Amino acid sequence: MLAQRRNSRFKQSHQETLKQSQQAADHLQKHASTGISKFLPFSFQPESLELWAKYETLLLSCLRTGDDKAAHLCLEELANRFGASNDHIMGLHGIYQEALAEGQPALERILQEYDDILADDPTNTPIMKRRIVLLRCLSRTTDAIEALIDLLGASPTDIEAWAELSDLYVDQGMFSQAMFCHEEILLVAPNAWNMQARLGEILYISAVSSVDPAQTLTESVRRFCRSVELCDGYVRGYYGLKVAAAKLLEVLGGKKNVVQGTGSSGGASEPQVLSLQTVEKLLERANSVLMSRARQANDGKPSSPEITAIMEIL
Repeated sequence: MLAQRRNSRFKQSHQETLKQSQQAADHLQKHASTGISKFLPFSFQPESLELWAKYETLLLSCLRTGDDKAAHLCLEELANRFGASNDHIMGLHGIYQEALAEGQPALERILQEYDDILADDPTNTPIMKRRIVLLRCLSRTTDAIEALIDLLGASPTDIEAWAELSDLYVDQGMFSQAMFCHEEILLVAPNAWNMQARLGEILYISAVSSVDPAQTLTESVRRFCRSVELCDGYVRGYYGLKVAAAKLLEVLGGKKNVVQGTGSSGGASEPQVLSLQTVEKLLERANSVLMSRARQANDGKPSSPEITAIMEIL
């Protein structure tokens, strides 16, 4: 549950982030440690999971809005409670340092600090992840890929790490490796509709250089269908379904009217026959859902990037 809360903090809008950071002063004044409370056992101090989650949220929000002083105070409170040597607190301290760093030399120094920490404690996962982020920021893609492979060797069920590695492979045009990463994600979270759609996107992109584009696009369509099956209102899934189905119809233009599809991993799964009529019906369904979503959004509400993209493709 705490991980879900932590992930949600990175999905806040700018307005939400600004609102959160403006609450920092009042929150710090209300909950800041007193000189006496620092020496009392924690069992005698009133606290809750929500209180410390709030401190972390405020820390990240203040860094995003440039309130470095309030961010430092939040970090101090967290360090006082959990200890500066706590792995998660060390990761937050790394985020704070990175946010205040000016120029590449400062980032390189922080990277060296991460290397020193990992030399003493190779199992410090938060620092391993901060190091990977920093390597990407410094455009050291090969090093970032190697670091992610090492991380996944120690934690093979880390979905975020697999997704990050997949993105790096896509950036390098290594689509087979990227698809393998997403298949590993789906082994851990088979009902993750967003990951099904992302795999469909990678298949769609890779179809350009595929030996058999019809085969690849068929699998892409299947993945998008699975994503909207798992989440009927998932607009990104319908958007991908429309694009992939339209491209598949284009590729099949002068070919026979069936496509023999197998799993993207190349295993000996049972062949699935996809007729042109089926592809056309899927395209019609995607168009219908997207049109319906666009009409609902036009009822006096401001247009979002999602709706803008729908209107452009329609």
